[in-house]
Amino acid sequence: SVAAGSIVVPYGHVIGNEKWRGSEIAQRLQGKIRLIFEDGLGLVDFHLSNRTCILFISEADLVAGDEFKRRLVRFRNASSLRGIVIVERSQISDQYFLAVQKLVVLELGMVLLPVANQGEASQLITQLVSFYVREQSKDHNSNPFIRKQCSQLAEPSVFRTVQQIPGVGKTKALLLLQRFGSIHGLCNASVKELELVVGQTAAPQIYSF
Repeated sequence: SVAAGSIVVPYGHVIGNEKWRGSEIAQRLQGKIRLIFEDGLGLVDFHLSNRTCILFISEADLVAGDEFKRRLVRFRNASSLRGIVIVERSQISDQYFLAVQKLVVLELGMVLLPVANQGEASQLITQLVSFYVREQSKDHNSNPFIRKQCSQLAEPSVFRTVQQIPGVGKTKALLLLQRFGSIHGLCNASVKELELVVGQTAAPQIYSF
């Protein structure tokens, strides 16, 4: 099952799909993050936190045809987890990339991050994990990473405005602006899209705001 809440990820760990054991990604992640392998993750390749997971589409998946598209659509329909899609964009798979981008970003509304190879994918996963670990840590105010992210992401006035929404603090404001890009994007988001970012409690408040 890919339903939210079916997997609880220990703080600072990543749960990886058993099929990646021994792969280049896994080998490069070992020593950088604490990686636990589990069977039964279904469509998901790596769980970064209780709400965020990664679906990895390799060069081979892209070349092999449409199976990966069915997998993404099944995930999107079945899951309330926030899925980040990492795509291996090489010289061979480049011709398929625009179609994948259209499907993932425009049709499914998910985050798409291209990488050149599995080594780059492992670096990206490491960076994402360190972000989620910091985000989960309680002391947001003294966290320079979150402040730096905010300043790059949006004008301080926009960031403050989003924080005025009931139930939205610094972290949720950051995630919302990361996901929707602007106040305009946020206003046009559906409750379902908002739920993927901030959960079921805060989403209706943001929507009605």
